[in-house]
Amino acid sequence: MTRLLIPLILYFSLGSPAQAIEMQLKGLDGSIQQLSDFRGIWVVVNYWATWCPPCIEEMPELQAFHDANVGRAIVVGINTEVVSRDRILQFLDDYFITYPIYTSPPLFESELGSIPGLPTTFLISPQGNVEARQVGGVTRKMIEMFIEKWESQ
Repeated sequence: MTRLLIPLILYFSLGSPAQAIEMQLKGLDGSIQQLSDFRGIWVVVNYWATWCPPCIEEMPELQAFHDANVGRAIVVGINTEVVSRDRILQFLDDYFITYPIYTSPPLFESELGSIPGLPTTFLISPQGNVEARQVGGVTRKMIEMFIEKWESQ
């Protein structure tokens, strides 16, 4: 039952009128990138923290999705805690995470929508619209199933 319920939660469409989202992403090196730089492919925006067990649990799934979908999709991790750059880099190295990571202070709302807890993941369409949000862990299969369903409509 749990396996069926989780994908259904991810399938939840936000239902608001489609409007491309613009958002600045702050890199670990202090550089700024625009979310719109990824237009044309799916973007999985994942808010996480190093102290969050469900975040750590889903990271291999996000990495697997990222690796399997080069050119079609990208995972963008946003660390939302006050911690040193070196601590984040060591954490990423320890867990073999290579998808792009950006930083943000702790927050409950972003340009993408509400962030009631961690992890929170948003799926952004190739057109730049928020199509879904999942509070709690995601898997590669959940993301792929959502994209397949969305693209078949």
